[in-house]
Amino acid sequence: MSAQKFYLFKKEEVDKVLAMAPEIGKRMLFKSSDNPVGILEDKDVVNDAEVHKTEGDLWLCLEGEVTFICGGELVDPWFSKDKDGKDKLNELKAKEIKGGTEMTLKPGDWLWIPAGEPHQHKCSGLSRLVIIKIPAKGG
Repeated sequence: MSAQKFYLFKKEEVDKVLAMAPEIGKRMLFKSSDNPVGILEDKDVVNDAEVHKTEGDLWLCLEGEVTFICGGELVDPWFSKDKDGKDKLNELKAKEIKGGTEMTLKPGDWLWIPAGEPHQHKCSGLSRLVIIKIPAKGG
């Protein structure tokens, strides 16, 4: 029997997640290992810049405002680590991006970041975002 390839996100479940009290920093409010969708909360945070070599990110701003920097190049990058401390060769991180384009997402705005594109996001205040990880063609 094949593994389930679909997942229903009921409005009641999403509303319950969004009703959680905010916390300072970055946290995943909802994520399952068997699907590519998550709900991320940022509160008063500047996240590391990153590049995903094998997947793109599709973002939907649910609440608040969040500033993204996309494109350009990572400054002094390093490999992300997996839970065992090994280098994740498909993901680079850095503290900043040089030469990127800055844009602000507000509720209802979508942003597509293809695989291989540097990106970073930050917010002062609270933002909640849906992120959908989409494998690159051939990836």
